[in-house]
Amino acid sequence: MPILNKDMTLCISLSGRPSNIGTRFHNYLYEELGLNFVYKAFSTDDLAGAITGVRALGIRGCSVSMPFKEDVMAMVDEIEFSAKAIDSVNTIVNASGLLVASNTDFEAIATLIERHQLDPGSSVLVRGSGGMAKAVVAAFHEAGFRDLTVLARNEGSGQALADKYGYGFAGVDPAPGHKILVNVTPLGMVGAQSEEFSFSAEQIGLARSVFDVVAFPSETPLIRVARSAGKQVITGAEVIALQAAAQFEKYTGQALSEEQVRRASEFSRKS
Repeated sequence: MPILNKDMTLCISLSGRPSNIGTRFHNYLYEELGLNFVYKAFSTDDLAGAITGVRALGIRGCSVSMPFKEDVMAMVDEIEFSAKAIDSVNTIVNASGLLVASNTDFEAIATLIERHQLDPGSSVLVRGSGGMAKAVVAAFHEAGFRDLTVLARNEGSGQALADKYGYGFAGVDPAPGHKILVNVTPLGMVGAQSEEFSFSAEQIGLARSVFDVVAFPSETPLIRVARSAGKQVITGAEVIALQAAAQFEKYTGQALSEEQVRRASEFSRKS
């Protein structure tokens, strides 16, 4: 990385619980490509002040994580379709003082649906109703999927998410048979719920594709079991790498190869 200098372009992230993942991903690629950029993670108790700072200081890019994704929408100048579709922002680009917001989580999910050639005629079961679930459900809807059920313990948010796109809602596990299973809950994530499964063995057995948005670990128990059963799998590691690569391109104007994304993603996960 170049020595800090007055001409260096700054990109940041704002999160309630900052991590080094994005910082390592972006700075790795800045160094590799010889870009005079630097990326730094922040948290804040003053979101409006932070966004004012992005504009006033000429900060080029700002990644937005929970709990700021919805509140920040009122503080930007333009909102692209990817963010409008789910009422949630995770990326802001500062174009000479004009703040343009988008959601690369939505873009990444849409890319993976296309890349893995998921059949729009298939039935889909999405477990979860939080912010990332909005991106998942909206992306499936945009891709032409008509048979989708939102499974969520929170009836209020789950029913609202299903209703928004004309899908079904279930408060308890429906009968097995859905061809595409998508986990958008913390089940399987590193921590207290690391060995819990979001879908039953019967549901996995009758599915064709299993998609786990949990990124840590990259091989969750659900993905491990589905892979061993010969199912098509899509991992959260793919999602986080794609969304970060999309942010990188928006900030720098430089497209990345799949190999560059892979190496930067692997580097970002090292302790």
